[in-house]
Amino acid sequence: MNKSVVIIEATSFNKLIDFDEIWNYRSLLFQFAKRDVSLRYKQAAMGIAWAILQPLLPAIIFAIVFGKFMKVPSDGQPYLLFVFTGMVMWNFFSQVLLRAGNSLTANANLITKVYFPRIVIPLASTGAVLFDLLVSFVLLVALMFFYNIYPTWRLLFLPLVILLAFISAAGLSFWFSALNVKYRDFMYALPFIVQVWLYATPVVYSSTLVPQQWHILFSLNPAVGLVESARWAILGESGLTAMAFTASITMGILFFVSGLWYFQRMERSFADVI
Repeated sequence: MNKSVVIIEATSFNKLIDFDEIWNYRSLLFQFAKRDVSLRYKQAAMGIAWAILQPLLPAIIFAIVFGKFMKVPSDGQPYLLFVFTGMVMWNFFSQVLLRAGNSLTANANLITKVYFPRIVIPLASTGAVLFDLLVSFVLLVALMFFYNIYPTWRLLFLPLVILLAFISAAGLSFWFSALNVKYRDFMYALPFIVQVWLYATPVVYSSTLVPQQWHILFSLNPAVGLVESARWAILGESGLTAMAFTASITMGILFFVSGLWYFQRMERSFADVI
């Protein structure tokens, strides 16, 4: 009787990610993502409505405070629609950091008992947040029709924006999840980092309000290009500049590559220190 033999080896530093291995474990990745979605909404009285309320309620508050009282410019768009579009992308980005960033410690029992590529865990958490993003888009479309604003040909670029958001957020989650295993302080620091990060991102304001001399530094935030690109693709107008887009996307790719490198470097010690 023939028996298959699986040889577990340390991944070479010359290879950042083993796509063949992840493909072989694709069903596990899907099950992890499905479990994360189920656990999030299981026995929740409002069900998937939370996926809509998370970006909607802050958007309404921001629309009242910044739009009505402070009269913050919104690139010629209705302020609620302007800020909700930003909140949808920001909510995806921030939720990936929070949920995927804590994913390894949340699955400590599995990591110490069963072998599978550890990178599947933060990837599954990132994929699970995509479900919330798709649900939020339903309300975004409804708001667009309410304000008589209709998509243009630019909407064709939205899948690319979502892909770039996935890459940027996943790369940062590799960093945070690996650091969280070694330094548990990150579990408590991460919500604070995300809260501050929100105001460094043009969610409640347009990038056009940022002084020119600060544009380069401002654009190093990968979330800047993602939020403004989403507005450009969905609403047809935004404060997006070529420099901001290029800088933000470059930083997002750098975070992804460096995050993979650091995750791989730390992976072999996860089971010992988690």
